[in-house]
Amino acid sequence: MDGYGILWSIVLGGIAGIIAEKVMSFNTGLILSIILGIVGAVVGNFVLGLLHISIGGGVIGTIIVAVLGACILIFLYRLINRR
Repeated sequence: MDGYGILWSIVLGGIAGIIAEKVMSFNTGLILSIILGIVGAVVGNFVLGLLHISIGGGVIGTIIVAVLGACILIFLYRLINRR
């Protein structure tokens, strides 16, 4: 979440984490949702950077990238813990 303050990053991370939870039907608490959204933003930026894809700036673009990254993290978690 480049260019945002720590408080704003927490808010956007929380929003992205909650959206990703609903999309992927994955239940966590509020703190884990915030962490999932913030780490998801890092993962999303990394993956999109590798693919040379740019969503654009702004709050909406940041949330989209964070949700995408959080969904990737949830998918990988489920893939690793599948039995």
